[in-house]
Amino acid sequence: MKLTFLGTGTSMGVPVAGGFGPRFAERDPRNQRYRCSAWIQTAERSLVIDTGPEFRLQTLRAGIRRIDALMITHEHTDHIAGLDDLRAYNYAQKNPIPVYTSKRTEEAIRHRFSYMFPPNKTPGSVDIDFLPFKDAVSEGDCTIVPLPVMHGKMEVLGFRINDISYITDVNHIPDETAEKIRGSKILIMSGLRWTPPHPTHFTIPEAVAISEQLGVDQTYLIHMSPFVDHAEVAKRLPSRVKLAFDQLEVTV
Repeated sequence: MKLTFLGTGTSMGVPVAGGFGPRFAERDPRNQRYRCSAWIQTAERSLVIDTGPEFRLQTLRAGIRRIDALMITHEHTDHIAGLDDLRAYNYAQKNPIPVYTSKRTEEAIRHRFSYMFPPNKTPGSVDIDFLPFKDAVSEGDCTIVPLPVMHGKMEVLGFRINDISYITDVNHIPDETAEKIRGSKILIMSGLRWTPPHPTHFTIPEAVAISEQLGVDQTYLIHMSPFVDHAEVAKRLPSRVKLAFDQLEVTV
């Protein structure tokens, strides 16, 4: 199983609009971060997590030719703004794309993208099928387990796909979810910045501490702000924790 990081940046992307903030991106391409998304490939399935504002560009850059299912963590714009780019896959695959997410996120998408759904569906618009998702489901050779976590006061979903656990936008992992993560070979988790603390995201030191508590072999941090300089911060991390970057591929 291979996972490609399509994007590893915070909600505004890095660098941010207008060029505000530090200029790290100019000297290291690992600091140029699209909004968070991931592509998982196995012998039988091509799966995507989240479709942010750069999704079209992400698919072109990574060479994604098929999407067998989509997993959506939550309904914030940086995770769903690219849903319309799924149209090309509908046309090529000639079928709706299955979507796994929470009921709340489904309702938010139906409201914000009402033109995609009856009775107001626009001809040629995206076709997606929301599937029930409260417990583990099978997609070919993949077992997908929902991982509820807290993003401030909002519950969002992470996903365990076989031996990879993916969590973004998190500042608290409930005990029950932690038990589902244990035994993963790779954990992917947000680490917004080194300091100061944030009300809805782990800082990098907090994410490192959680990784150590869970005992995962390798952790990759995502959802990083413009204030995270890859080269500088990477030197401060333990060997079992790394900063991800766009287009990085990891294999289990």
